Amino acid sequence: MKLLTCPMNGPRNIDEFQSFGPMRARPDPNATADRDWSRHLFRAENRKGIVVEWWRHVPSNYFFLAERDLVSNEIIRTFDASDLRDHA
Repeated sequence: MKLLTCPMNGPRNIDEFQSFGPMRARPDPNATADRDWSRHLFRAENRKGIVVEWWRHVPSNYFFLAERDLVSNEIIRTFDASDLRDHA
């Protein structure tokens, strides 16, 4: 059984989680062309390395971030999204 550590609920079976994909900047809605919006919504970057992703603990509906190595599938760390704001 693979475990994922939720920042709020602690280690849990990974089946309790849902991935929402990589965190990425949202384009400016007033200055972005339809073509660029389409690319933002439907094209995924497919690269090797470390990525920060949105995850949700489904039973508690808690959203958080996880750093994951896309090659080894190792979860490096998980943290609350407010940690980014506190360190920005």
